Amino acid sequence: MYNTDINSELLSWYGKNKRNLPWRDIDDPYKTWLSEVMLQQTQVNTVIPYYNKWIAKYPTLSSVAESQIDDLLKLWEGLGYYSRCRNFFKACQIIMNEYEGNIPSNIIEFKSLPGVGPYIAGAVMSIAFNNPQPAIDGNINRIMFRYLGLKNQTKYNKIRVYSKLSTFIFLNPGDIIQALMDIGSSICKPNSASCDQCPLSISCKGFLNGSPLLYPINKNKKSLPVKNIIAGLVQHNDKIFITKRKDDGALGGLWELPMILVKDCNDHSLFKTFLKDKYNLNLKINNKIGKIIHSFSHYKMNIQIFNCEIINTKIKKSSNNNSKWISRKEIVNYAFHKANHKLFDLLEKNNV
Repeated sequence: MYNTDINSELLSWYGKNKRNLPWRDIDDPYKTWLSEVMLQQTQVNTVIPYYNKWIAKYPTLSSVAESQIDDLLKLWEGLGYYSRCRNFFKACQIIMNEYEGNIPSNIIEFKSLPGVGPYIAGAVMSIAFNNPQPAIDGNINRIMFRYLGLKNQTKYNKIRVYSKLSTFIFLNPGDIIQALMDIGSSICKPNSASCDQCPLSISCKGFLNGSPLLYPINKNKKSLPVKNIIAGLVQHNDKIFITKRKDDGALGGLWELPMILVKDCNDHSLFKTFLKDKYNLNLKINNKIGKIIHSFSHYKMNIQIFNCEIINTKIKKSSNNNSKWISRKEIVNYAFHKANHKLFDLLEKNNV
């Protein structure tokens, strides 16, 4: 049974209150898809300048497919969750090669592409193709749990949420999904609820029960494990040594000062062996410059950086595509992860 009244209320509210975003009110599945990829676990205000710069340089799906991943990662630099960028690049190439450049409107085919999960698939199908497919992110999940008066985020309750959302989106699914996104960002927030402004309040059990913030019960966050890392500032003839992370690993394809995971940051032997065995650099580790802490979604990096002195008699130009000697002015030409930018800031602060 469809919720005709709720559908009408949501559409009316959205028509009056929708946010003016650069990826809305366009007829281009590529731009809709890109925006949803960028918005995963990232605030709208953070995404907007990245989206605009990306579209200015890569206005079409084919322009992405024909680009180089290093160039894409550089444009993505600072947005985080870099696997999103790599998967989007791979998916665009697949679409050019296997779908004649047309993004598949069939949800099963679309979900088969790298990086396309249930939420991305539902959002793009609903918004770009007017195909009523539920899209449930954190905001919409919270709204629906409050609307249904559900506290525990069990598998059964999540099925109930999916089923109820399906009844909301039978007409104008794209606008309904985007209306719920806007309600979640401005009205039905994690720690506050302005129910007097919400088009769902008339039948929202959380509101009718008088305590919308009790729904759902949030799981206690676990403390993040800490990874100890030694990094080195290796300099020679006014150039610094940088390395590139493996494409298939964490922060894949990004550049950084050489660094390794260790149990004890006071034990420098592993770092010296690493530079010797992999890059044929003999080092003497001198003073500690400082340390930084950087948090990711699943762990923290405790990086201690040391001034390193090369004791090789002769330094050869690197023939390895995964390492380079660059001037500090050339740093802007490479994509570095945020933790490494903190190291650069530390070097500048200490005038190293």
